[in-house]
Amino acid sequence: MTGPVFEVHGEPRPDRRRHTERLKELGFGWADHEHEQYWLDQIVTMRKEVYRELESASAQLWRILDKAARFVVGRHDLYGIIGIPPILWHLLDDDPIPPQGMISRYARFDFAVSEEGLIKLLELNADTPTGYVEAAVATPWLCGLEGIESPNAGMAEHLAAAWSEYRPDTAACVAYGSHAEDSGTIDALVRHSGLEVRCVDCLELWVDEGVLKDKEGRAVHRLFALYPKEWMAVDEGGEALAYALETGKLELFNPIHSIVLQSKGLLAVVWGLYELGMLFDEDEREAIGRYMLPAYNKPVFEGSFVSKSMFGREGGSVMLFDADGKLELRDQEGFDTSVLFPSVYQKRADLAPIATAAGELRLLTGMFVINGTPCGLLGRAGGLITGNSSHFIALGVK
Repeated sequence: MTGPVFEVHGEPRPDRRRHTERLKELGFGWADHEHEQYWLDQIVTMRKEVYRELESASAQLWRILDKAARFVVGRHDLYGIIGIPPILWHLLDDDPIPPQGMISRYARFDFAVSEEGLIKLLELNADTPTGYVEAAVATPWLCGLEGIESPNAGMAEHLAAAWSEYRPDTAACVAYGSHAEDSGTIDALVRHSGLEVRCVDCLELWVDEGVLKDKEGRAVHRLFALYPKEWMAVDEGGEALAYALETGKLELFNPIHSIVLQSKGLLAVVWGLYELGMLFDEDEREAIGRYMLPAYNKPVFEGSFVSKSMFGREGGSVMLFDADGKLELRDQEGFDTSVLFPSVYQKRADLAPIATAAGELRLLTGMFVINGTPCGLLGRAGGLITGNSSHFIALGVK
């Protein structure tokens, strides 16, 4: 099949407000945020055979990174190289590692898919990915309005299966009730789980003799939180939280080992093992060469590359270097976590340009992996670096 890999459909609606109100009713209440349009009122479609390859690539890479994470666990030298805070080392060593493919049951790959359909993995958020509401709620509804196929319809079913394994009693984010995106995300996750789960503010949780409690003094035994695990090394209460985990009085979902998958340093571990001919079989090596980018813990490239913190979020800490190795662009909005954690250096792969009503933007293609299954596309449109100022745009299949 021929034709462009991506096509932009439709024009912004004159009745945008009516649609944002409907999206809010569905659970996506930040389509317009602080007088800015986060949701771009158009739809991008991906050619079907490219989507099928992306789905297959995601499944292969999920198995590869799972295998690499198991290789890392117990090796303190590698913990240090990929930036795992020492406060978590013994916990990683002592806790049973989850079953194969289930180190994280709620994760999202971010890919650069070129205009020619070449697929390259940029990173994996295996700990606390957001964008779930945009992918699982808004995208199927928006695609349905235009008769465009969305592969995201099964996300809620996979989510319910994942949560049924851990059955958290509490879900938390910072500023629950006032931070629209994070609050809306955990509300949707709880709703789709089908479980009775109370939602609270992370900042109102406290530890009492190893027991995590909410502001009313109720014990929390099984917690889902949009709280990056690496922050236990930085936050004032991080040591107490780690103690609650070590003593078995608290379980986290995703489990603690998801921090190994979360570290962007794991990409460098995979590439190093690939170059050394270790660990991976022939099929896995083929997938690594095809879908991954060379990555190292030092800037050893000739030509363009990217540097980013091993625990960077929302574009923070990303720097793009040109073919001469000179700094071309750096993120100015996200928090630069490279002051706290080591950096990883990765061969550069630019995002595909798309012509939208907001101008020419670059498309980042996200793929959720829930309960071990690739199951949901997330479109983000912005600049060469996808950060906090980027837009959500529904991504379907043609």
